[in-house]
Amino acid sequence: MGSLQDRVAIVTGASAGIGRATALAFAREGARVSLADVDAERGEKVVAEVVEIGSDACFTATDVSDAGSVAALVDATVDRFGRLDYAFNNAGIEGAQAPTGDCTIENWNRVIAVNLTGVFLCMHAEIPRMLESGGGVIVNNSSVAGLVGFAGIPAYTASKHGILGLTKTAALEYAAQGVRVNAVCPGVIDTEMIDRFTHDDPAAREGLLTTEPIGRLGGPSEIADAVVWLCSDRSSFVTGHALAVDGGFVAQ
Repeated sequence: MGSLQDRVAIVTGASAGIGRATALAFAREGARVSLADVDAERGEKVVAEVVEIGSDACFTATDVSDAGSVAALVDATVDRFGRLDYAFNNAGIEGAQAPTGDCTIENWNRVIAVNLTGVFLCMHAEIPRMLESGGGVIVNNSSVAGLVGFAGIPAYTASKHGILGLTKTAALEYAAQGVRVNAVCPGVIDTEMIDRFTHDDPAAREGLLTTEPIGRLGGPSEIADAVVWLCSDRSSFVTGHALAVDGGFVAQ
């Protein structure tokens, strides 16, 4: 029996990469999973993968930058499964690359809306439902770009720093009410986002490898395992924490 048996978890950005890996990891630990993404076709495929593992799952097409869409996701989850225990607020975009003086207002607004406002809207909807069930755990996906600066991606870096501020604030607000709130800060993880960031250029990808002391890119499942641990009772004294899962990147 898994450590999260019969619990209910929401995963946003669940159609690919870290989100998909985490949905599957939740399922392997016995949790029922509510998947959310803007990509319904791929999201439904992940539902099928969860069911194949032997758990239950549903999918809701969700734009995390829209409060109504997020509220509908949380309502659909509780309507389907009767409760909400865990949430991995993972949905995010990298945006366009440009230094601060050249970052367009449109790019700034879009990245902040999805990455930062999206996490706020998710927590805003999730926390009351967790309190109804006596508590729960939220894990927000930040980044090593939430811990240190990154030239050329000002909106992304600001959004990921902001996620850590939201995480710490909510952790303090709800610790005594049984809701723990933490963040994961992935390093360079081998996902489609990295393919877009490097424009599928082997030289650029090789350049990213040199930034990782461990000598390789991380795998989505390695982030998923950290999320599951943060949700489990094995981390019951951990809240308000930003967990770097980064191959040593920020230790440099």
